[in-house]
Amino acid sequence: MTSTAKSSKPVALVTGASRGIGRAIAVRLAREGYAVGVNYHSNTTAASEVVKEIGQAGGQAVPIQADVANAADRQGMVADLLERFGRLDLLVNNAGITSIGRKDLLEATDESWDTVFATNLKGPFFLAQLAACKMIELIDSQAINRGTIINVSSISAYAVSTNRADYCMAKAAMQMMTWLLADRLAEQRILVYEVCPGVIASDMTAPVKDKYDKLIADGMSPIRRWGQPEDVATAVAMLASGALGFTTGERINVDGGFHIRRL
Repeated sequence: MTSTAKSSKPVALVTGASRGIGRAIAVRLAREGYAVGVNYHSNTTAASEVVKEIGQAGGQAVPIQADVANAADRQGMVADLLERFGRLDLLVNNAGITSIGRKDLLEATDESWDTVFATNLKGPFFLAQLAACKMIELIDSQAINRGTIINVSSISAYAVSTNRADYCMAKAAMQMMTWLLADRLAEQRILVYEVCPGVIASDMTAPVKDKYDKLIADGMSPIRRWGQPEDVATAVAMLASGALGFTTGERINVDGGFHIRRL
C-alpha cells in the first residue's frame, strides 16, 4: 500500500489485533475516532476482517504484519504506520502468547521461557521504547499534543499458575515496565498505563473453559461472569481519551473484582 497524507485523526497501533482482546480494542478505538494500525503475527485473513469491519463502520485501519519479538519487525511496523499516517498517538501493547505446553514449573523449558519472554515482555518493552522516541519527536514538532502507551497484562501477574511460570513472571514484570516508562516519559507528555484483564472469553482461554466456568460459578470473583474482550476495550478507550490526565503508571483491573482479597 502506498503512503497516505498525514492523518487528521489520532493514530493508534494495537499489537495482536487480529483476534480476541486486541481485535475488540482496535474496533473500539476506531469507533472513538482513531485511525488504527492492526498488527498481526501470521493470520492475514483475520487481520483483514478486522480492517474490513472498521472500514464498514466508517473508520480507518490498515493491517500491519510483524512479530513483536523481532527487532527488525518492530522497526518496520512503526515505520510503516508513520509512512501511512504521519503520526503515532497511542501504542497498545496487547500481543502475547501463553506458556508453551503449560508445563509444570519443574519441567519448564528454556525454549518456552525464551519464546514467552521475547513476545510478552522484551518485545513490548522495546516497542514502547521505539514508539516513545517517535512520540517525543512528534510532540516536539507539535504534530501531536500528547502520547499514550497502554500495556495489557493479566491477573497472572499476581495470581500464580505453576504450569505457566514463564507467562506469570513476564506479566508480573509488565507492572514495573509500566512504572519505569511512566516515570521516564511524564515530562515528555506521554502517559503510560497497565490494563490487567481477568478471565476473558477468547481463544486463549477456550481450552480451559470448563475449569473457569466452575471457578466463576463458585465465586472466584465478585462479579460472576466471564469477562468479554469489549470490557477490556472499554478500559483502554477510557485511558486513551485523556480523561485521567493527572494519572500515570496506574493499573486498571478488568477482572470482575478478582483482585479484591476476601475472607
